[in-house]
Parts: sequence; C-alpha cells; structure tokens
Amino acid sequence: MNLNRYNITFIGLILFHFTILLLISDSFSISYQEALIYYGDNTRNILTYITRFFSAIFGQNDFALRLPFILFYIGSSILFYLLTDDYFKSKWDRLIALSIFMILPGVNSAALLVNESIIVIFCTLLYLYLYKISNKEHYILLVLFLFIDNSFAILFLALFFYSLKKKDNILLFVSLVLFGISMSMYGFDVGGRPRGYLLDTFGVYATIFSPLLFLYFFYSLYRVGLKYEKDMYWYISISSLGLSLIFSLRQKIDIEDFAPFVVIAIPIMVKLFMHSLRIRLPEFRKFHYSIASISLFLLVINFTLFSVNKYLYLFLDNPKKHFAYDFHIVKDLAKKLKDLGINNISTNDEELALRLKFYGIGHGKKYYLVETKSDITHQDISISYNEKVVAKFFLVSLDNISL
Repeated sequence: MNLNRYNITFIGLILFHFTILLLISDSFSISYQEALIYYGDNTRNILTYITRFFSAIFGQNDFALRLPFILFYIGSSILFYLLTDDYFKSKWDRLIALSIFMILPGVNSAALLVNESIIVIFCTLLYLYLYKISNKEHYILLVLFLFIDNSFAILFLALFFYSLKKKDNILLFVSLVLFGISMSMYGFDVGGRPRGYLLDTFGVYATIFSPLLFLYFFYSLYRVGLKYEKDMYWYISISSLGLSLIFSLRQKIDIEDFAPFVVIAIPIMVKLFMHSLRIRLPEFRKFHYSIASISLFLLVINFTLFSVNKYLYLFLDNPKKHFAYDFHIVKDLAKKLKDLGINNISTNDEELALRLKFYGIGHGKKYYLVETKSDITHQDISISYNEKVVAKFFLVSLDNISL
C-alpha cells in the first residue's frame, strides 16, 4: 500500500465514521444526565458552555447537542493518524491501529454522548503530537488542561513518572505542582470501606475494548513494562490503568476519569502484536491470526450493533434493558405531543420533564402525562421502533376533571 493510497483510505475511514455517527446521533434523545449538564448553572462545567454554544448556532436539537463531540472524535482520529506516521515499520500496521481506535466501543460512545471523555482524549493526543513535532514540553497547554477536567490529574501524574525516567527536573516540578493543584481543586474520592470493585472495573474495561482485545492490551502493557523501552504512551496508559485498579479495590470508580488515558496505548499493543507475529515462521502464525481475526470480528460486530441499536428492541422482552434506553423515547414522545397540538404538560416525573423541555415541551396545567392507564385517560401515546412498542404514555385532560 503506497502513501497516496493509504491517505485515501484514511480519509475514507474518517468520512465513513463521521457519516455513521451523524446518523446514530439523530436516533438518540437527550438523556437526563445530559439535560442536567445542558441546563446546569455550574460555571466550571465546560460541557455546558460547549453544548449551549453549538445549540445557539444550529438550534436546540440532537445534531447540535452531539456535533461537538463527534468533531472531537474526528480531531482525535486525525491526531492519532499524525502521531503514528513513524511509529510502525509498516503503514498497514498504522492503519490497523487507527481502525481499532476508531471502532472501540468506548471511543464511539464517547463520541456521541455529552461527556468529557472524548475531549480528554483529544487534548492528550494534541499534547503528544505537539511534543512529537517539537520534542519539548508545552507547559502552557498543561496549565490549560487543569481547568478542563479533573481527570487530567492522571496525565500530570504520568508525566511526573516519565520525568523521573528522563531526569527532566523542570517537567518533574511542573507536573507535580499541577497534580497537587488538580487534587486540591477536584480531588478523587478514595473514602469508604473496601468494597471489592476490582472485577467490576475489569468488566467495564472489557466492555470499552471488547473482552479479548482488553486481555491482550493488558498483557501488552505488562510485557513492555518488563522487556521493552517505555515511551510516554506507556507511562500515561499504565498510570491511568494502575490507579483505576488500585482505587477499585475499595470503591466504585468513575471510569470516565481513567479510560481516556488508557486507550492512548493502542499503538503499543498493535506494535507488540505485529512484532510477535513477524518473528515467527508462517506455519507458526495461525494462533496470532486467529486472535486477531476474532478480536477484529468482535469489534466490527459491536460497532454494527451500536450503529443499528434500535433494532435490538426486537429481541428484548423488557425494552428498559436496552443499553441505550436512556437515550431513546423522549424525542419521539415530544414529536407525538406536538402532533397532537400539545406544547405544555404536567408530570410527576421530573427527569422526563427536563428531557422534554429540550424538545420544546414546557410545563402546563391542561394535560397531565403518566405511564399508567386509568379511567380518566384522555389519549394513549405509544413509542415504537421497527413496529415494536418500547414505551407507553397516557395523557389526562385536566379540563375534564371535576375538582
């Protein structure tokens, strides 16, 4: 594969994923947690500013809500591409690493949901790229990271460990100071009695990567730590993974604080795997081919199911068990209410009311929305996907109720 063909393939991957993510975003509704962020008054939450800014430009809709995070995802993929131009011996290896990064379940979820994870990934890759092209630290950028998210404390700690290896006293001092400031501003909750969430944490990482891929990823970090030269990718990833596992010994952690830094080491995993493959004679490579084929197959299946997630309702007896149920229903409900000429309702479900508010359904005293049918029900509203009813609501006309 020559360079021009490789670049064309990369552009094709970017355009394909951008299109798929836009299509998926249109099928999502705002969740309660996302609504809290959007309507929040927390001046330290950068997500509130970002979502409101894009809504001011494109209108209050799901496209505007999720577009900034899709763009951060595209930017992260481009930075990943630029970072690995001389990391592998083969450009094919580079394409494999990029493809794995782009279809990781955790990364694709971060690209669509209102959360800091994809922003953290983008900022970390940006820092690594600027370090690569200039071969020097960018301390101003690190200071800016301090005000973006609490999870950058992990990056500061990783750079501290890296500075010990490099014997870089300036980086050591700056990273230690920034880590201290971050902990004083945000901190990590390490209180409580030991609860044994270690297996849960492994399970979440297995979901983010896919089980088989995470096992090899974990092995790769361990193997490189014992035998090979450790670069900044390794220090960032192992610091995040190590801290998350240590903290999970006594509490349930917020995986969004740690996972963005763990996925940074995907090039290490691919590089180690391809090296292990090529040092073997062709007749002894069957095991490696099998592992690679199964891992990539599971990733593709996972991405496909994620892309057509609404079809999964057809196979579920209880729609609320769908992994994306909290991101469905409400937009369709708002549309049906508007089709009935209803723009204001009352409900005891405060979470539902806040989500409906995003789609222009305000508070009113003429209609009452419930999920249980009664003798005074005025209108039934069913939400169906692919002819499968996944939710039912009932309207009560308060005008017809004698008080």
